[in-house]
Amino acid sequence: MTDAAADPWALLIDLVFLAVTGAIAWHGIRYRDADGAPTFGHLLFGCIAAVFFVAVLLQQLGF
Repeated sequence: MTDAAADPWALLIDLVFLAVTGAIAWHGIRYRDADGAPTFGHLLFGCIAAVFFVAVLLQQLGF
């Protein structure tokens, strides 16, 4: 999100963001209803969270 060298709290904020979006993505993609079928809404928002997770992760790694 921000440059970790300029703001000492940036790394902590980014790690918390990664943990939350990772958990949302995992739940949304892995969720199944009572019949065992995935729901469109969970898949949609799980994939959106996964995109944000990967974007922030790649930014932290310097890509």
